[in-house]
Amino acid sequence: MAFIYALIGVWAILDPLLGALELGYPSFLNAVGLSITSPLGYSEIAGLYGGLNLCLGIMCLVGIFKRNIGIFSIKFITFLVGSIAFGRVIFSMLPTTPGFYNPYFVFEVIAFFVGITLIYLQKKLN
Repeated sequence: MAFIYALIGVWAILDPLLGALELGYPSFLNAVGLSITSPLGYSEIAGLYGGLNLCLGIMCLVGIFKRNIGIFSIKFITFLVGSIAFGRVIFSMLPTTPGFYNPYFVFEVIAFFVGITLIYLQKKLN
């Protein structure tokens, strides 16, 4: 999780620069289906996608070495991905909205159940 979240964060933060340099890297914005309509949009992508994911990755990395932070990280990410998946399902129930099933949803559901399992096993071992 440390690697995945940190990589997503760096990708989101650097996406405008990588796009301007035309180095052939895949676009973060295209991958998540977003487009920027004003300069504020770049800040929002960097903050919400970049900063949040980068800090989640750092938190998970620190959690490898600090047990209490690791346990908190698992609980936080489990809550976070579960909430995002739940929001996708709720949105899909509104009339004329697209479905919720996509690769991100699959990742969120898997991460949620892995997190629930880890939380359960951690409580059982203590």
